[in-house]
Amino acid sequence: MTVTVTPPIVDSELIGKFGHISTWVFDLDNTLYPADSGVWLAIEQRITLFLIALSGLDGLSARALQKYYYLHHGTTLRGLVDEQLAKAEDFLEFVHDIDRSGLAPNLPLAREIGRLPGRKLIFTNGSRNHALRTAEALGLADVFEDVFDIMAAELVPKPSGLAYDAFFRKYGVDPTSAAMFEDIAKNLLVPKDRGMTTTLVVPKLGQLDYREPHDRLGFEAPHIDFVTDDLAGFLARINGQLGAID
Repeated sequence: MTVTVTPPIVDSELIGKFGHISTWVFDLDNTLYPADSGVWLAIEQRITLFLIALSGLDGLSARALQKYYYLHHGTTLRGLVDEQLAKAEDFLEFVHDIDRSGLAPNLPLAREIGRLPGRKLIFTNGSRNHALRTAEALGLADVFEDVFDIMAAELVPKPSGLAYDAFFRKYGVDPTSAAMFEDIAKNLLVPKDRGMTTTLVVPKLGQLDYREPHDRLGFEAPHIDFVTDDLAGFLARINGQLGAID
């Protein structure tokens, strides 16, 4: 495992791990935007409001139900659909109706993703519309080929192997020639098992982190090839070693 803070002049490990990569796969939430941006907090609050309106529970009880669904079904959405309590489209439209004005275009990140050799795709447990709107706010709308969302996965969320296999089939991706960038360590277990190069994106030291405590663990796990708190800087290192041309 390599922790990335400042780029060395030469890094042969990057060539070994990324030199053969032709497909670059990025998670969306808390990966392409900073963990302290407030976007994820806003989504979490909208999920709680949805459960309050649906069930009549108070806020604390709705939040507890939200955590239960996440732990036992992978996502709140999957729990609601499994129990036939809500339509996926209604849930996704409501919870992703958030203010993204706090997101600023990340020009260095757009530049470095654009320089990567090969295909670039977003793979999210959220909705396609959320991914597209968020990417646009970040100035990343033009650097990705497509978005694979929870509906494309037939509501099977990461970290399930079924979700990844559906992704590989849809885009004809050979996982041994692909890299995955993700903020939750458990979501990189299947990618690593399938042969992908894995990078965990973590908040900077002292940065606010609105994710669940159990989603902040595992950065030292053996299925994690690299860890970075600066995605744009890390991609710049990769591009530098691969000799990317602007």
